[in-house]
Amino acid sequence: MACHHDPMATSSASAGALLHHVRTGRARSRAELVALTGAARNTVSARVDQLIAAGLLEEGGRGWSTGGRPPTLLRFNSAAGCVLAVDLGVTSVDVAVTDLSAQVLATVGHPIDIAEGPDRVLAEVDRLAQQVLAEAGLTPADVCAVGVGVPGPVEFSTGRPSHPPIMPGWHDHPIPSAFGRYGCPVFVDNDVNVMALGEMGVAGSVQDVLVVKVGTGIGCGIIVDGGVYRGAQGSAGDIGHIYVPTADGREVVCRCGQVNCLEAIAGGGALLRDAQAAGMPVTTTREVVERAALGDGQALELVRAAGRTIGTVLAALVNFFNPHRIVMSGGVARAGVPLLAGIREAVYARSMPLAARALEITVSEAPDLSGRVGAALMAIEGWLDEDSVHQALERAAVAR
Repeated sequence: MACHHDPMATSSASAGALLHHVRTGRARSRAELVALTGAARNTVSARVDQLIAAGLLEEGGRGWSTGGRPPTLLRFNSAAGCVLAVDLGVTSVDVAVTDLSAQVLATVGHPIDIAEGPDRVLAEVDRLAQQVLAEAGLTPADVCAVGVGVPGPVEFSTGRPSHPPIMPGWHDHPIPSAFGRYGCPVFVDNDVNVMALGEMGVAGSVQDVLVVKVGTGIGCGIIVDGGVYRGAQGSAGDIGHIYVPTADGREVVCRCGQVNCLEAIAGGGALLRDAQAAGMPVTTTREVVERAALGDGQALELVRAAGRTIGTVLAALVNFFNPHRIVMSGGVARAGVPLLAGIREAVYARSMPLAARALEITVSEAPDLSGRVGAALMAIEGWLDEDSVHQALERAAVAR
C-alpha cells in the first residue's frame, strides 16, 4: 500500500510539534506524544509542562488505563487568544472573530464592490472587524493574528495581490498594513487556497485534494499531504485562465485580456451571459443556478455544459496530479447535481483509468463558512509556528 507522509507527524519533539499533535487530535496525553514522536518521556514531559505554563495546553481528566495509572489527558487551550478571519469577495465580505480552534465567536457580512479599491474596502473591513470584536466581548489587544482571503493572485510572502484581474487598483497593495492597529502577524492568500484550508478543517488531512471554486471566477486550491501547495510565487491553482476551445470555434475575451480562458467560457459571468443570450429572464448568476436546481430545462443544460467544460480541464489535472478527491465550491456549485453530472462526465471520460479509479468528486458541505474558517486556520497555523511557540514559552518563563 502506498503511504502518504504527513510532515507534522514526524519524530520531532519540539514544543511547536507537540502542540500541533495535541491541537489536531493526533495525541491526547504525554504517553501518546512519546509514542508518536519517539522522544524520551522526560523530554516530552518537560516541554508539555512549558506549554501548560504558557497557557497553550491544559490538563483535563483521565484517559483509559492500559494497565497502569490512567494517563492525564491534554487539550489545546483554544481560549488562549483569538484571530480575525476576513473572507473578501467581489461583491461581499465576511468578517469573523474565532478562538484558536477556528470556532466562530462572532461574524458579520456586508456588501462591497471590490472595484472601489483597497482604501475604501479595507476601511469597511476594519469597521466590521471592530464590530465583531465588540460583539464577542474582545479588544484589539486580544487578537493574535489576522487571516485574509482575497479573490485574486497573492504573493504569499508579502501579502500583496499581484495583477488581480477582478480587483482593479489592488495590484501590489500592502494589505497587511490595513491591520496595523492589532500589532500582530497578518496572513493574506488567494481565496481558493483559504477555502481549501477551511475544507480540510482543524484536524487537516493527509490526502491530496483539489478544491475548485466556481463563482465569478474559477480557481483551484491544491492540498498536498494536507497542506496548501502555493508554487514558487504563490500563483499555483489559477486554472480559471487555462485556455479552452469552444465547440463552435468562437473566441470569448476574458477580463485578463486573453481569449477563451476557462472562466470566460464556464464561470458565473459566462453562465449569466449565455442564459440571457438564450432568452432566459434572469439578471444574476444566482437566478440561473436556482432555476437549474429547480429543474428548469434551459438552465440545466447551461449548467451541465459549464460542468463539462470545467471537467475537461479537471481531467487534465487528475491525470497530472492524481488527487484523492475534488471538492466543488462557490456560487455556481450551488447548482449541485447538474454541475457535478457535467464535471463527472468529462473527468471520468478523459482521465486515465488508474487516476480516476478511486476519485471522489463532491460539492462542499459548508461553502458559506469554509472561507472564514480557512482564513482563521491560516492565521492560527501561522501564529503557532515553531518560532512563535518558542517565543511564547520564553515570555512565560520570564513572567514566572
